[in-house]
Amino acid sequence: MKKHFNTTGPCHPGKHYMLPAQERCGGLAGLIAREYYFVIHAARQTGKTTLLLDLVKELNGSGDYHALYCSLESVQGIDDAEKGIPAVVEVLKAQTAYDEALERYAFAERADYRANMLLRRTLTDFCKKLGKPLVILFDEADCLSGGTLISFLRQLRDGFVNRNQISFVHSVGLVGMRNIRDYKAQVRDGSQSVGSASPFNIVSEIFTLRNFTRDEITQLYEQHTEQSGQVFSEEAVRRIYHHTGGQPWLVNAVAREIVDGILGSDFSKKISPEHAGQAAENIIRRRDTHIDSLLERLKEKRVQKIVEPVITGERRDYDSLGDDCQYVLDLGLLRESSQGLVPSNPIYAEVIVRTLSFRSQREMDDADYPPKAPAYLKDDILDMKKLLSDFQSFWRRNSEIWTEAYQYKEAAPHLILQAFMQRIINQGGRISRELATGRGRLDLCIHYRNVSYPIELKLRYGESTYEEGKTQLIRYMEKMECTEGWLIVFDRRKTPSWDEKIFWKTATVESRTLNIVGC
Repeated sequence: MKKHFNTTGPCHPGKHYMLPAQERCGGLAGLIAREYYFVIHAARQTGKTTLLLDLVKELNGSGDYHALYCSLESVQGIDDAEKGIPAVVEVLKAQTAYDEALERYAFAERADYRANMLLRRTLTDFCKKLGKPLVILFDEADCLSGGTLISFLRQLRDGFVNRNQISFVHSVGLVGMRNIRDYKAQVRDGSQSVGSASPFNIVSEIFTLRNFTRDEITQLYEQHTEQSGQVFSEEAVRRIYHHTGGQPWLVNAVAREIVDGILGSDFSKKISPEHAGQAAENIIRRRDTHIDSLLERLKEKRVQKIVEPVITGERRDYDSLGDDCQYVLDLGLLRESSQGLVPSNPIYAEVIVRTLSFRSQREMDDADYPPKAPAYLKDDILDMKKLLSDFQSFWRRNSEIWTEAYQYKEAAPHLILQAFMQRIINQGGRISRELATGRGRLDLCIHYRNVSYPIELKLRYGESTYEEGKTQLIRYMEKMECTEGWLIVFDRRKTPSWDEKIFWKTATVESRTLNIVGC
């Protein structure tokens, strides 16, 4: 069977182009040798399950251990430990039945063990029968919740601290999207107590699975070149790395979209940076399952609390070690940078904005307003005066009703404006966005027919907003090498009249034309 780029489930060496996952999460073998319990957390579809299956195969192949992979996904939603812990034991029992080296050992659930002792006692009985140390890698461990989660961790801790007196699991890996610190947030509703001997302190090391580097993307794509003869140009790889940030699922998805979709498996064609851009846009528009499941999290209040200031560029302090911030980072939606929190990659940035502004986009499409780009072309150049004046009129008529419909109310002006512009330039143009919390602005740039139109977007906090915005816009225009730019300032105060809020002023600074647009 010929190999292909995988975007569904774990990778298998005989079927898929892949890189050794352990190279992105080193040191695990040494931890296991020292009998450590550890956590591996990373965002969805970064290669966690592939890593675990490889590790199990390696450990069993060494002859030193019995290693067992166990997914706890089927136990999700069972908060009651009286039901949840027997379900965990049943999953373990089923996994040992699939393992040729372990199936001959009876993994029996003892009916006389209560749920608060069942996991620990059952694993103790099982380990007594084995001639080698047992290693268990629990995938989807963060699916557990409530009393099941507490009892699960508490019983592992009990076995861990008493290993010198009883037979118990040699090493345990807890693997999921979230760090173990975030497990605590699941039981802070007051209905459960973790007690004085916290079950969360069994973990000695915490790992994450990093994204691909650009060199690793090159190595992955070279496997396709060796099999098919089709070449990814160096600039195409650079562009793919830019769009994806090295996120493994996106790296594979973009390649698959180019090879199978855009080029229809015509391996004679060299893959160009234009192919990379088109593939990224196709994935953004299509919103595959991976992206949809990630963006569902945007509805959560704790995610909104962290993501909304990134959309508005608002200067807001955040605790990078706080549970909410860590949760969003663990999901893979955002990452920390020198500018503060930013989307993990440009594809995620685009789908975040398009997802949150989708309602406005749909209503504009239904109303067939605003008109598409040709209505705003003057001598083949976008007439930004007409475009933004039309938006001012639209905002004046609709802002109150449309803003009220948004969950992200602080970001609503930014999102509605972007939906307005997106509809206009959907065919033949694009909008680039630079999102980062703490900058006090949002950088946008419309690219249409090889011309760039830089835009600074701000919320009014006082008269200083305008001077600050002009300074920021000049810097942005220098970066974009443009001689004209637009500063759009939303005034959310209730007291000024619309006649005061809506204005257009033009200034010339250092031979650059600055248009200040009040909304």
